[in-house]
Amino acid sequence: MSQTEKEISSILKEKVASLPQRPGCYLFHDRDGKVIYVGKAKKLKNRVSSYFVQNRDHTPKVRVMVRQIADLQYVIVDSESDALLLENSLIKTHKPKYNILLKDDKTYPWIAITKEAFPRIISTRRVEKDGSEYFGPYGSITIQKTVLEFINELLPVRSCRLQLTEEGIRKKKFSSCLQYHIHNCMAPCLGLISTTTYAQYIDIARKVLLGNLSDVKKYLEQNMQEAASMLAFEEAHRWKQKLAALEKYKAHSVIVSSSLEDCDVFSVLRDGDDAYCNFLRLRHGSITAIQTFSLRSGIEENDAEIIVTCIEHVKDMTEEPPSKEIIVSALPSAELFPGHTFTLPQRGTKRDLLEFSLRSARLYRAERLKQMVMHNPERHTQQLMEAMQKELHLKKAPRHIECFDNSNLQGTNPVASCVVFRDGKPSKKEYRHFIIKTVVGADDFASMKEIIFRRYRRLIDEKKELPDLIIVDGGKGQLSSAYETLSELGIEDKVPIVGLAKRLEEIYYPFDSEPYYLSRLGEPLKVVCHIRDEAHRFGITFHRNRRSHNFMLGALDGIKGIGEKTRELLLSRLHSLNEIRQASIEELASIVGPSKAEKVFRALHDGAI
Repeated sequence: MSQTEKEISSILKEKVASLPQRPGCYLFHDRDGKVIYVGKAKKLKNRVSSYFVQNRDHTPKVRVMVRQIADLQYVIVDSESDALLLENSLIKTHKPKYNILLKDDKTYPWIAITKEAFPRIISTRRVEKDGSEYFGPYGSITIQKTVLEFINELLPVRSCRLQLTEEGIRKKKFSSCLQYHIHNCMAPCLGLISTTTYAQYIDIARKVLLGNLSDVKKYLEQNMQEAASMLAFEEAHRWKQKLAALEKYKAHSVIVSSSLEDCDVFSVLRDGDDAYCNFLRLRHGSITAIQTFSLRSGIEENDAEIIVTCIEHVKDMTEEPPSKEIIVSALPSAELFPGHTFTLPQRGTKRDLLEFSLRSARLYRAERLKQMVMHNPERHTQQLMEAMQKELHLKKAPRHIECFDNSNLQGTNPVASCVVFRDGKPSKKEYRHFIIKTVVGADDFASMKEIIFRRYRRLIDEKKELPDLIIVDGGKGQLSSAYETLSELGIEDKVPIVGLAKRLEEIYYPFDSEPYYLSRLGEPLKVVCHIRDEAHRFGITFHRNRRSHNFMLGALDGIKGIGEKTRELLLSRLHSLNEIRQASIEELASIVGPSKAEKVFRALHDGAI
């Protein structure tokens, strides 16, 4: 350890020792003075000191970060919830590399009620602090348009962009438009509707946007009955049509359950270093907002921390506090949000709602991957290869992978397969079959040694490229046999090799007694599973065909005067025993000659075979 590192270590120990046991935030700096991590704690001294002790529970990311810490700062606050607010502000300011950071670049649709004398109800993708009321975000433009169309059908609010003022209306500076003549607008520009009445329409629209459809229904029914009592039947009919529109809208809107109270839902889906957090807002039994955030996970990699980050983000974005009840897929500390209850449901309607949120996150992740592949396949391939290199602990990206699988039935017809993947995709023209030549019976270890030797002896002799990774379908035994063969060939240090156990997420490395578990949610596991399934399929198909071929050869073996070459010739042209049986003597003669054709025909049709 250099003198500088000793000095840094000494300074850090002194600072940690002097930390108070109070709530607050701490900032870690690197040697350049840059903030690399911001954290919060109920007791600063306990939390910060935990980073500087030997702890097996520390993730690799934490260990890397700790080695970069050159200085620390702290700020004391009154409570843990205040620490959360300060942490959120500091992260936005410094954007530390080891913190959870939102990286979503998708702008969701919103509906805004503008701040004007006669407000408009508009679609927007930008939330601005201009005094307007914003509702959403909506999960898709289709849902948003459905809501807007219903409001326009229900209420005669203006859609024009005229800057209406009382003075302008009084001086008759404006003229009516088509919307007035087709009864879609009450022409506030002409002074035909008061601000009070117009405000009532806006209040009804606000209730629609908040999901309070029962109050909207009462309003429509009341107006219909009043019109009918005054014998204004045409007007009553118009209110009745609006009631029908309401019922139609309810049928097409996302109604979860009228028995559920207002609540928010946050669920987390992990995918390697990426995470997806879905947010739902439920009001009066209807989902009034839905959004999925894409995040880069930091050193605090648990789902509860991600949920805390997203709750704070939604609060800032919507300028609305969270609901009193928050349904979550992982429980954060309740002390961070006093006055709010966190629920992790195991069954019932709330569990169904949580599952809906998780499905939304999965769909969002699948759509992002699909878009990435479509618009930038090279970037997707690069990211996939980097993820596989990291997940499998390789020195280079595994752009060329070969996987081997043995196949036999109680030791008969032993064969093996080799499938080749390039950039995570099958390269079927490079697939190879092997007939086991030197092994008698069902000896998977010896069979693996034979095919590994034959495959790579040939590649070495022909001076062809070696793969970036070899996968053997099997546990420690097959892996040891394959590694031993690579050592005999002198390439054990040139090509990494792993064994894939029966449980797909278990990977074995040479000389490791315990398996390494791949992340179940990441793309690397999907690619590895695809490779293993493809090797298994390719090997089984070859083994089945070979068994069938040998059975047919055996069936023809009892015919006197018909040798192996004749049998092979017949099967190469007619492919199956049934086709040979159905062939006429003339067809058989055209293949093997009249004499042999007659022998085969008689043997097959006289019941000998």
